[in-house]
Amino acid sequence: MKKKKIGLPIQILLGLVSGVIIGLIFFQHPGVEAYLKPLGDIFLRLIKMVVVPIVFTSIVVGIAGLGSAKKLGKLGFRTILYFEIATTIAIVIGILFANTFQPGAGVDMNELSKGDVSKYTAAEQEQVSKLEFITNIVPPNVVDSMAKGDLLPVIFFAVLLGLSIAAMGEKGQPLLNFFQAFSNAMFHMVSYVLKVAPFGVFGLIGVTISKFGAASLIPLGKLIITAYGAYLLFAIVCLGLIAKLFKINFIEFIKFLKDELLLVFTTSSSESALPQVMSKLEKYGCPKPIVSFVVPIGYSFNTDGSCIYLAISSLFIAQLYGIDMSLGAQITLVLILAITSKGISGVAGGALVVLLSSLAAAGLPLEGLAFIAGVDFLLNMGRAALNVFGNALATVVITKWEGQFDNEKNKTYVIHGDTAV
Repeated sequence: MKKKKIGLPIQILLGLVSGVIIGLIFFQHPGVEAYLKPLGDIFLRLIKMVVVPIVFTSIVVGIAGLGSAKKLGKLGFRTILYFEIATTIAIVIGILFANTFQPGAGVDMNELSKGDVSKYTAAEQEQVSKLEFITNIVPPNVVDSMAKGDLLPVIFFAVLLGLSIAAMGEKGQPLLNFFQAFSNAMFHMVSYVLKVAPFGVFGLIGVTISKFGAASLIPLGKLIITAYGAYLLFAIVCLGLIAKLFKINFIEFIKFLKDELLLVFTTSSSESALPQVMSKLEKYGCPKPIVSFVVPIGYSFNTDGSCIYLAISSLFIAQLYGIDMSLGAQITLVLILAITSKGISGVAGGALVVLLSSLAAAGLPLEGLAFIAGVDFLLNMGRAALNVFGNALATVVITKWEGQFDNEKNKTYVIHGDTAV
């Protein structure tokens, strides 16, 4: 009988648990850092290796892909407008929760990597001139920015290139196809890189626990509670208000999607319920053309749960390392996440790649990824379910906004359920 393969999330969790055990057994033993730190360093180097090409190609493809949305006129404009407003609110809520509940506070991590953290802190202090900061976003040499890993200029160039390709129409299609293929290849490379993630997490967590003891694990529980609190607030308050504004029965809509949401939550995969959600939305009263347009685009551009996760995780790591982010830095983080969260969801390890790129662009320690990766699958269950629910609700909202909602079909479905035709 063929043995069932252990999935990557479980492998990473085992790496986390093993690192904790080793760190506790060999508490403050100098040999732990000597032997385990290289494992973490190699993993971080591999991640850094793919961050710039992943972010660059994904943003180019995502922005250029909006060309098709623009051709659809009013529907495309309304869809993108709704997505941007919803995801921006999600990011702001994530930042507010992280500032209010301080999930990363309580453990002084500054000594863990003095050189790196002092560098990040210095970079934060150097940003005194707002005009100079804005000027530096425009790259005089984008290749040099890529080589240095300076992501804000790279993102700026990628957005402009994506807009240019979209404006070219059919003439830009070959270039778009190239970037799409290159992006796919980079994500395939990520799947190889993530195979060493359990060892990297094992090394990074082992060194951390060995230096700071079990107290350094406390923020993990606070992170999970904070994230799920933000998920629930956004779903109940923000999406609930949107549903009320567009006269959608919120409780009924949750019941309508309960099976799909349960599937997504248990599998931690938004894609696991994609066909069922699209089919149900058509039965619920949304026309097929709108469902076929809004849902696929929403899977990349309307990821409310992922935006909350990225905002909380970024500030969690800043708090973990004792880095005080100013209001200006947090506003910049909102703008960074509004861009980096687009176009690379639904890919194995995609959220971690986006988080890495966001940390790098915001000047935060990448070493904190070890903590996030260890419990990422728990955080992913909630964020995936919220992504699907928010995207489904967005489809009904856009349909009603367009004046194309089929009330008679909706009444029939509500009365007869899945037997309705």
